[in-house]
Amino acid sequence: QVQLVESGGGLVEPGGSLRLSCAASGIMLKAYTMHWYRQGPGKQRELIANIFSDGVSYYDDSVKGRFTVSRDDVKNTMYLQMNSLKPEDTAVYYCNTLYKTQNVWGQGAQVPVSS
Repeated sequence: QVQLVESGGGLVEPGGSLRLSCAASGIMLKAYTMHWYRQGPGKQRELIANIFSDGVSYYDDSVKGRFTVSRDDVKNTMYLQMNSLKPEDTAVYYCNTLYKTQNVWGQGAQVPVSS
């Protein structure tokens, strides 16, 4: 069974930093394109970053230059380093991948950005 388990969420002040983790079981992350999504209060879920199997990453303009996605192939874990956080980054953050025909989601990590 393929599972993604997120950790690292929590309250952070504007301008602060936080790192989210997405640990995988049942698949080797390095073989798949992995995604980070977020869903803010009253908003639709949106794609903010990808990391492809070759390690190339993609970022939405809203997070480009502030967020960095990475992967540890030994730990089979993906990370999202979030710097210079803004109140509008407040959201539940999800990791995701498409495994064969199965759309696999993590349970979500809450990130409130507030003073």
